[in-house]
Amino acid sequence: MTDLMGSISGVDLGITPGPSKTSGVPTTDVPQKGKDFTSDQEVRWCPGCGDYVILNTIRNFLPELGLKRENMVFVSGIGCSSRFPYYLETYGFHSIHGRAPTIATGLTLARDDLSVWVVTGDGDALSIGGNHLIHALRRNMNITILLFNNRIYGLTKGQYSPTSEVGKVTKSTPMGSLDTPFNPVSLALGAEATFVGRALDSDRAGLTAVLRGAAEHRGAAIVEILQDCPIFNDGSFDVLRKDGAEERVIRVTQGEPITFGADGEYCVVRSGFGLDVAKTADVAAEDIVVHDATIADPAYSFALSRLSDQNLEHTVMGIFRQVSRPTYNDQARAQVASARETIPNDTAALQSLLRGRDTWTV
Repeated sequence: MTDLMGSISGVDLGITPGPSKTSGVPTTDVPQKGKDFTSDQEVRWCPGCGDYVILNTIRNFLPELGLKRENMVFVSGIGCSSRFPYYLETYGFHSIHGRAPTIATGLTLARDDLSVWVVTGDGDALSIGGNHLIHALRRNMNITILLFNNRIYGLTKGQYSPTSEVGKVTKSTPMGSLDTPFNPVSLALGAEATFVGRALDSDRAGLTAVLRGAAEHRGAAIVEILQDCPIFNDGSFDVLRKDGAEERVIRVTQGEPITFGADGEYCVVRSGFGLDVAKTADVAAEDIVVHDATIADPAYSFALSRLSDQNLEHTVMGIFRQVSRPTYNDQARAQVASARETIPNDTAALQSLLRGRDTWTV
């Protein structure tokens, strides 16, 4: 994984070091543990829900950041995943359907001393919240978005969602869904997100690695977390966990050739303007794609995301894109500071605006 100094295991990548996502957020000298981030609220999800393992993973990861808990905020929308703020001993905001990125945008702009996280689901983020999500990514707001994807509406009892596969039989589609599902990673890359990752709920090591990268990245970071809904969509990702999963899951690591399979018998190669899967024995070593999430043009990352289809035949896990771009936060603060320096501190300009020709009395 690329660290903040632009290296992989000591190898210089030529990436200019920059401020981390938490630059300006107060730190603590008191050692923290997962239990320090555990609230006194009873965790109430269905038995077997993937949210449990995600919550435990995040609780155990947060101490790594070394931040004061009172300077961390988790904002959620509506859905099963959106109960998250109740279960963390940080500040939290259980907001309204699809609007968590909007509220997080205002919060991170107003308070640069906060670490702001968004917890959302595939329905909350990609249906009613679609516009709010893509514009938070486009603006490169300094927030971390965790998108829990169980490919179903769980809280409202099992309707198909924007990520459900074609032909999905649910209460709202008894003859099968006709909608082509979103690929959340492709969508995020199309919105010019500067950090995009994907992980599986039950893969604690893989999820922690992606979370670590997202938490360090200054700018909009989004992590799609594939998770199980045992009540309304049980086993939807079992093919990525059980026998044969090694032939479906493609784990990417910065600076390393992309191979997978029990013995690395498959690999990723370039094919026209995109990427494809081939047998390692059939291609030259130099033809195997070496993963580089730091490429400025998102075309490579997008092509990588298209290897993942609705049937989960090949599903890429890891960090797809990690590039540096000025954040809206930093540019807005610089603009305000510039205005304060150059504009006289009087009310003449405001009065001129209020009494000008662009206002009228009704």
